[in-house]
Amino acid sequence: MPLKQTPLYRFLKVCNEGRVEKSVLDCGAGGDTPFLSEFFAQGYLTTGVELDAKRMAIANEYGQARGQSLKVQLGDMRRLGFADSSFGCVYSYNTIFHMPKADVEVALGELKRVLKPGGYLFVNFLTVDDHRCGEGPCLGLNQYEQLDDGLPVIHSYYEHSEADPYFADMTQHVKETRIIEWRYEGRPIRQGFVDYIVQKR
Repeated sequence: MPLKQTPLYRFLKVCNEGRVEKSVLDCGAGGDTPFLSEFFAQGYLTTGVELDAKRMAIANEYGQARGQSLKVQLGDMRRLGFADSSFGCVYSYNTIFHMPKADVEVALGELKRVLKPGGYLFVNFLTVDDHRCGEGPCLGLNQYEQLDDGLPVIHSYYEHSEADPYFADMTQHVKETRIIEWRYEGRPIRQGFVDYIVQKR
């Protein structure tokens, strides 16, 4: 797995040490390096939801090539088709901020709903430290329509403590603000994130 997914290794460690039921849901599970593969390798029953059919297929093919049934399906984290308290662990990595903040709150309600009591949730958000914050048409509240691979995508950026109220009903285990600086095609890049690992009471 690429180092860009390093925060999820800590989440996996927390889930293992917390002795939760070994079932996990990834919201935004598509792409060519699905972290669900790491959970599967450690004995978890895996499920993923993904809006894009092509990215869903790529993730499932990745698992199949390794003898893993990752079970990534088409779905929207704002309307999860699972019963209450279905999973021991739930996460959304680098995905939930690609929607308006009002929808983020709806999605988080769904992630918490399908999580079992005592289970762990990982979510990360873009922060206002990010170099792209302020670019493109502004939708208010640090929400911008920006181009990703030539397509318009909403990016919602958060102040460092802005998302704290989302988790007031949960037990916080980890909150980390990260700034990553690197170069892409010769130009400097500055990415800002805040990560949360919380437990359902």
